[in-house]
Amino acid sequence: MDNSQSYLLLAFRLLGSLALLMYGMKTMSDALQKMAGPQLRHILGAMTTNRFTGMLTGIGVTAAVQSSTATTVMTVSFVSAGLLTLAQAISVIMGANIGTTLTAWIMSAGFSFNITDFVYPAFFIAIILIYRKSHRVVGDFLFGIAFMFLGLGTLRQTGIDMNLGENEAVLTFFSSFDPQAFTTTLLFLLIGGVLTMCVQSSAAVMAITMILCSAGVLPIYQGIALVMGENIGTTVTSNIVAMTAGTQARRAAFAHMFFNLFGVCWILVVFRPFVDMVCGFVGYDVTMTKETVGNAVFLANAAKLSFVLAAFHTCFNLANTGILIWFIPQIEQLVCRVIKSNPNAEEEDGRLKYIQSGIIKTPEIAVLQAQKEIGVFGRRMQRMFGMVRDLMQEQDSDAFAKLYSRIEKYEGISDNMEIEIARYLEQVGDAHLSDETKWKIRSMLREISELESIGDACFNLARTLNRHLQSQTEFTDHQLEELRNMMQLTEDSLTQMNNALTGRREEQDINKTFRIENDINALRNRLKAENIQAVNDHEYDYAIGTMYTDLVSECEKLGDYVVNVVEARLSK
Repeated sequence: MDNSQSYLLLAFRLLGSLALLMYGMKTMSDALQKMAGPQLRHILGAMTTNRFTGMLTGIGVTAAVQSSTATTVMTVSFVSAGLLTLAQAISVIMGANIGTTLTAWIMSAGFSFNITDFVYPAFFIAIILIYRKSHRVVGDFLFGIAFMFLGLGTLRQTGIDMNLGENEAVLTFFSSFDPQAFTTTLLFLLIGGVLTMCVQSSAAVMAITMILCSAGVLPIYQGIALVMGENIGTTVTSNIVAMTAGTQARRAAFAHMFFNLFGVCWILVVFRPFVDMVCGFVGYDVTMTKETVGNAVFLANAAKLSFVLAAFHTCFNLANTGILIWFIPQIEQLVCRVIKSNPNAEEEDGRLKYIQSGIIKTPEIAVLQAQKEIGVFGRRMQRMFGMVRDLMQEQDSDAFAKLYSRIEKYEGISDNMEIEIARYLEQVGDAHLSDETKWKIRSMLREISELESIGDACFNLARTLNRHLQSQTEFTDHQLEELRNMMQLTEDSLTQMNNALTGRREEQDINKTFRIENDINALRNRLKAENIQAVNDHEYDYAIGTMYTDLVSECEKLGDYVVNVVEARLSK
């Protein structure tokens, strides 16, 4: 085999092992979130009473699920829902930066010794667990770990086979940079950021850096500059994704970027002393060269570099958090000043608040986002019904027309929200999900269908009121009073529905909704009977009676849709 074929094969092995590493980490993270997703969400909501507990929570959750992205997404959703303040969210994100450094330690362990022999039993046990469906998620988790370590082991062996330390072309390339120059540090920092944005994986860039450093090709200072660039690159990606998201998501992403940018700036001031301190912790000799000690001793010293990179990553984030955690209120003010809330991005524009394309990385978290969006859907439908009640009281024709136009717009919003949420849930449903999550998705699809029907019912009520206005007739005082009673009961049912949609399922009582529905049905039956009698007694004409009963019947239908939503939400 000639050199070109050999290099091509090594290049494919390198790319394939990076793909294995990235796939293994994602599979492991997804499985962990399936096993502990709801508990992690409750922990995030409950354990952020101050900046320090928020930071510790961020560390714990991110270390558990091996995904700072998942932690950040959950945190942003809680901020948007009002469960956390932006200041608490910033503390959690700081903790997530520390928690994600565990990944670098796992990788450094994988580079220090050959672990591929241990992954095959893990694959065998994993496939058995997957076929035993009750332990499927545990099997997925083992598969993820096995793939991750197989990728790390293959990367390590590929780095050895590439023999980079003896490759004159590679050595010449890296030696062309002046290791003492500040511009070299800045250049490698830029390269690390661009690489991370291109491959969309900070773990992959870390792995490449470890290969180059462990082979003795890349000096430690340039390697650490790459790691610093990776810290910035991963935040740039999240900011680009968040550009189409809501205000709070953009603020949280910007706070994340500010955190890392500030850290890189002050580290650059004390760069060499800080790196030398970390090297001292690990026992790496910065001054050692191949010419002075020989190749074997030099490579043994270089083998410690993967641990130096992991230690730097941890020390950097610990020190940065130690500085910035005291200035969280100031950071919050800064991000709010830079990213102002858009007054036009209110309920009237009909945009989805929580569901944003590209932000959600894991299905279990995506379900939480969809549930929050359904809560917004429910509140919008109640607001739409409030407009219908106002429409019934409106006497001025111009004001009536303007309000009617708003209701018509909301009807379009309800149609759009049903389609967008359903499409999102279908995409989530294509993933490998737990049985509980599949059931939740089915329930949510039913919820949005019934909520859209509520929007239709509200619009039907508005059209009947518009027909009544055009007829230039008047309801009697008794009819108006009874319509107000019916609409108040309907309003009560909508309030109860939104309590069910936004509260915890186990704390809700479905019987409250049934009682209101029974009251609506009883009132509907009584009013219909009274209407027939009133028309027969010529208290008002048949046309007025028809519009009156249409309004009563539509309110009763709306109450039925509310019951369906609550049943879908609370049924076991």
